[in-house]
Amino acid sequence: MSHISWKRRDFNEFLLSKPEGLMPMLDQKSSDYTSQWLPVSPQFITLGDKGPTVRYLQIGQGPALVLLHTVRTQLDLFQRVIPKLANDFSVYALDYPGFGWSEIVPDADYREPALRRHVLTFIEKMQLDDITLAGESIGATLALTAASELGSRVRQVVAFNTYDYLPGLERANLLASIIIKSVRAPVIGSIFASLENRDIVNGIVKGGFFDPRKLPSDFVDELARVGKRAGYSRAARAVYKALPSFVAARSRYSSITSPVTLVYGDHDWSRPSEREAVRSLIHQAKMITLPNAGHFTSLERADEFVQILSQTKFKEGRAG
Repeated sequence: MSHISWKRRDFNEFLLSKPEGLMPMLDQKSSDYTSQWLPVSPQFITLGDKGPTVRYLQIGQGPALVLLHTVRTQLDLFQRVIPKLANDFSVYALDYPGFGWSEIVPDADYREPALRRHVLTFIEKMQLDDITLAGESIGATLALTAASELGSRVRQVVAFNTYDYLPGLERANLLASIIIKSVRAPVIGSIFASLENRDIVNGIVKGGFFDPRKLPSDFVDELARVGKRAGYSRAARAVYKALPSFVAARSRYSSITSPVTLVYGDHDWSRPSEREAVRSLIHQAKMITLPNAGHFTSLERADEFVQILSQTKFKEGRAG
């Protein structure tokens, strides 16, 4: 387990003053894995009057940092960076509705505008300001589109391997191409989605690494466990079918007024021309390319992920 300077007792005291809407743990299973790498239990918050209810965690001191995960993952994607980032930031991470251990709402909308709205509502519920938004893959795209609405409340955006091109995930490897196309297909798609197992998850996720040995085996176990939740396969299929909406979201990039740093692994699924196209849409965006890195930077290149965020914390910020 990673070690951090922040103590469990500090968190118990900190959590005594929580914004309205917070809920106790809904299910012990939702904290079993997270408790292996972090000494703080996730909490739950209801985003609207009738839901959905999402799992999230909050840890650390400093300016607010919201971490946004990607497809078929959850807040535990950031397990190798949150303990370190908590020394410089007040870190927030959540499972989107229908992901991880958050509530699965039947027939919910998983297109980019809907997920963006959930992220914005979460930020409102947490009463955050002067925010750094950082995400990976679709989380990077959501960080950018959320910033386009939040305006001056955003200190900066750091977007790791934006997911705003097609065919996206299907470029991971042959297995991903076959499975994702099959899951999206009419009629048979639901059958393929229900057949997902640990081997399939492991095979697809490994396609996001330059060095597949960097993928934690126990994280794959957790993703497979989550995938057995009632209704999860149906929600996952809806997410895969909604991925083109993240390409359409590029239309919002030109509205971003906050400083933006784009970070790509040199072996990311995106092509150099696609990365340059994204940079051209964002006013004065900076771009960093990490050598020998794939799509899941937070797991594969955790030190660089933390370093980039920690350095930009001091370089960027609200004027005055």
